[in-house]
Amino acid sequence: MNDLPDQLIIDTPEQVAIRFPVAGIGSRFLAILIDSLIQITAYVVMVLVFVLVISAAPKSTSTGELSRTGEKWLIAALILVHFLMYWGYFTLFEAFWNGQTPGKRLFKVRVIQDSGRQITFFESMIRNLIRIVDLFPSFYLVGVIAMACNRQHKRLGDLAAGTLVVHERPTEEPMWGGTGPRTITAASFQPDQREPDFLFQHNLPIALPADAIARLSAEDLNVIDRFFSRALDMDLTTRAQIAARLTAQIGSKMSIEMAKDINPERILEAVAQKLRAQGTTR
Repeated sequence: MNDLPDQLIIDTPEQVAIRFPVAGIGSRFLAILIDSLIQITAYVVMVLVFVLVISAAPKSTSTGELSRTGEKWLIAALILVHFLMYWGYFTLFEAFWNGQTPGKRLFKVRVIQDSGRQITFFESMIRNLIRIVDLFPSFYLVGVIAMACNRQHKRLGDLAAGTLVVHERPTEEPMWGGTGPRTITAASFQPDQREPDFLFQHNLPIALPADAIARLSAEDLNVIDRFFSRALDMDLTTRAQIAARLTAQIGSKMSIEMAKDINPERILEAVAQKLRAQGTTR
């Protein structure tokens, strides 16, 4: 459940709550303002290009104007470019730039699915096709009214596509510098800590007793597999929290204490490998 009007809370299958601070009208207005300025600049450049094209295009020798065919191609090109500039700008950026346009990235907001997953081209296409309705009668009046009428500040396009706009958390970017393989350890993880500090080490060998593995079931393997299937959709902090929580739960069931200097994900991988090797089905 969402306990705060400006926060979305999603409970994952791994029993970890992921919190998304919902972006309000102010930050979204500033983002769309920047995007609009970029579009206007692009339109100006486009007009200049078309003026140059028209001036260089062959003209009728009798009238000195473009032929009928040339006029039709010019109108078609203008309509196509306008469509791509208005609809394609938002759709393509949000679909292939991690749910962000330049304006959204500048003000650190992004579009995500209601489930917390990254937006796809399909959702981006739907929410931006309905943008013309949100824009009516001028500068998103319908969209602003819709946002004011629901707790998650969704415009009509978001309601139709099942998306929402959230603030980007600073921990979504990698926290290490330099190059070379690094792993996240559980040494600094605290269950009640929203933004744990991370330590990094190379992988260490993991020994898991057979009698401890025998205490686990096929459902434990399913939980681990679900975590790894969703891991790439998570930011670093959430991924580390869920891995550490799962490692603690698995360790408790096996009645062993997990090493604190080993990446929890490597432990989960080792457990899953052992379970498959033993053919756990119970």
